[in-house]
Amino acid sequence: MQPIIEIKNLAKKYKIGARKERYITLRDGLVNFFLHPLAAIKAMKKNEFWALKGVDISINQGEAVGIIGANGAGKSTLLKILSRITPPTEGEVRISGRVSSLLEVGTGFNSELTGRENIYLNGAILGMGKKEIETKMENIIEFSGVGKFIDTAIKYYSSGMSVRLAFSIAAHLDPDILIVDEVLAVGDADFQKKCLGKMDEVVKKSGRTIIFVSHNMDAIESLCDRVVWLKEGKVAGDGSADEMIEKYLGENRNFLEKKWGEKDAPGNEKVKLLKAEIISENGSPLSYISTATAFKIRLEFMNYAENIDLSFHVRFFSEDNIIAFNSVSPQKRYSPGLIEAACEIPANLLNTKKYQVAVAARADYSPLFQIPEVLVFDVNEGETGTMSLKFPGAVRPKLKWEVE
Repeated sequence: MQPIIEIKNLAKKYKIGARKERYITLRDGLVNFFLHPLAAIKAMKKNEFWALKGVDISINQGEAVGIIGANGAGKSTLLKILSRITPPTEGEVRISGRVSSLLEVGTGFNSELTGRENIYLNGAILGMGKKEIETKMENIIEFSGVGKFIDTAIKYYSSGMSVRLAFSIAAHLDPDILIVDEVLAVGDADFQKKCLGKMDEVVKKSGRTIIFVSHNMDAIESLCDRVVWLKEGKVAGDGSADEMIEKYLGENRNFLEKKWGEKDAPGNEKVKLLKAEIISENGSPLSYISTATAFKIRLEFMNYAENIDLSFHVRFFSEDNIIAFNSVSPQKRYSPGLIEAACEIPANLLNTKKYQVAVAARADYSPLFQIPEVLVFDVNEGETGTMSLKFPGAVRPKLKWEVE
């Protein structure tokens, strides 16, 4: 069978860290190159970043393929190349059939047009005629759940409404290949379940091809029979969903809960840490954290000292070992016994990174202990309204602005 997508030796290079200084003439550049050739070559290479390098993937018609990997592994770059948003630096991609992509909030939308007009626009981009689009119009509107606002300009839609309509258009206009990025994380749980059901229907009933990128392994496992694992821009594994997910999680394990017996718990003779966990606002366990997720760090300590003034600390480190922030509980006098403490982390504070949480205790303003890497977790993209942007920094708080 001829593959519907064939990727050979694919590579994508970006220029990073380039600073705009004074204007450099061609003459200056040539003089610098010939006088200091090694320095010039090193400077060029220093500013190069290969998001993808030597990627080979072949996908047949009717396959549902999941793409997994840590933040920065090259997943989104691969999808942008397949969607013809950006060209490759090296290699080639051969695609047979119509491609419909849902990569970001508002993908393919004209913000000045209404929802209905954007349905016509997207259909025309896919090469469909007006009558063909009109036969699917009511199904698209009904599935999206934005019928009340379908004749309102897209610029007035929330990001959640935009995603609902964008997915409905992408799934109903009969593309040969449907490409979906993590954007579905913006929707609520019911909408995500609805979308997964629709994608499953597209594959099993229509025999179309789906490429699905997600950090939600449950979603990947329920939809995809095959998974491609990307690591640092290269294919680290390609096989069954069960096998690849197990290997990926084994290497990139998050620790959202840790607990110890009193005998071997970390700490000292005064205070020991018995348990640390990440929970939702209502106290339920969490398996997925996005930038839009508010959650709590819940801690249990055993205090052995009489009438001691204690405070507890959580210190967040980003993946590049930079301190993102530190939070301290009010100092309070405790009697011996179990102490429970919880620190709430608001939504729209953390960036799309892997974080490590260190836990510390102080007695009468003097350090008792600090335990590194008690909790480790990934933060994925969530509902911010600016999902197409990549934010630098250890945190990315959503602040209130007033502009006149």
